[in-house]
Amino acid sequence: MRRVILFIASSLDGYIAREDGTIDWLFTDGDYGYKQFYDSVDTVLLGRKTYDQVLEFTKSPFEKKRCYVFTRQSDITNVHNLQFVNDPIERVKQLIRSSGKDMWLVGGSEIISVLLNADLINEIILSVHPIILGSGIPLFRSIQKLSCLRFLNSKAFESGLVQLHYELRQK
Repeated sequence: MRRVILFIASSLDGYIAREDGTIDWLFTDGDYGYKQFYDSVDTVLLGRKTYDQVLEFTKSPFEKKRCYVFTRQSDITNVHNLQFVNDPIERVKQLIRSSGKDMWLVGGSEIISVLLNADLINEIILSVHPIILGSGIPLFRSIQKLSCLRFLNSKAFESGLVQLHYELRQK
């Protein structure tokens, strides 16, 4: 079965973006394992707000990957490798049972909470930046239950960034 892996960055105080959604504080001085991780997945999962943010960087994000954008809107047309989906839980369950590589859950916090609450996230790779934002969009919101994690490994970088890798324990 395929795995859903949340590969994401946060500030030390647990924010994934500023309140307006900007991520100008993220370190861009190195790869931090991104390319190796990106090559290990064939499917990208993300919420609509995160997708809109990604479009500010590139007009054709996640090329050569199947991409599912979870949205409440129903009047959006799918294009090429990009599908807009209204029922994230059912779609992710279908994808887990299908053949392919692992899937990257990009964010944001709303879809992360939906999938975490539904026990559909298998691993979390969290790159903690040594920055305190004080406010912003939290990594987790609307969590409805306890999730226990098993530590897999960590890596500290010269920049001060620490990458933590956890597996969610099955109940």
